[in-house]
Amino acid sequence: MNRKILSVSIAVAAVALSLTGCSAKKTDTASSSGGSAAAPSPSASAAMAQGPFGAACSAVPKDGSGSFSGMAKDPVATAASNNPVLSTLVAAVKAAGLVDTLNGAQGITVVAPTNDAFAKIPKATLDGLLKDKAALTKILTYHVVGQAITPDQLGTAGPFTTLEKGTLKVSGSGMDYTVNGNSKVVCGNVHTANATVYIVDTVLMPA
Repeated sequence: MNRKILSVSIAVAAVALSLTGCSAKKTDTASSSGGSAAAPSPSASAAMAQGPFGAACSAVPKDGSGSFSGMAKDPVATAASNNPVLSTLVAAVKAAGLVDTLNGAQGITVVAPTNDAFAKIPKATLDGLLKDKAALTKILTYHVVGQAITPDQLGTAGPFTTLEKGTLKVSGSGMDYTVNGNSKVVCGNVHTANATVYIVDTVLMPA
């Protein structure tokens, strides 16, 4: 096995172990309370009741599997694959081999760049990135936080540690948030079966 394939395998395995650890903590908590899953906290319930916010939410289909109600029924990678505004992100997740990893995690937050966000990257650079599994894995896992983040927490509880081991800094309040100073949340508080999603207009790059 050459070194590049080995390094990629190690990176993907590390992500899977990190996500499994998050899921295991939740399972242990449920077991200690009689084996049933804990009810959402008041803040989480309030966040879900608030619903998605942001100007770009209007681009999400009104019904079907790609709608907000449809996405809430599927794990995050599957839900994103049904949403036309996230097709480039889905292609990147598939290229990095992270579909099962993301779908199998619980209680995570995904910062999801739109197709237009990826279009800001020069085509040659993006094409090369989609062929570089190690670099792609690093970038994509930088967009995932191993905890659920509500809108109330988004601008106050950070910085947030990502699965890539970097940090995301979020500023703003209400319905106006910016990640790392240059990536605007254009549709936030989108719920899937296992994740909270904040759709952004710029791809985030780890240090």
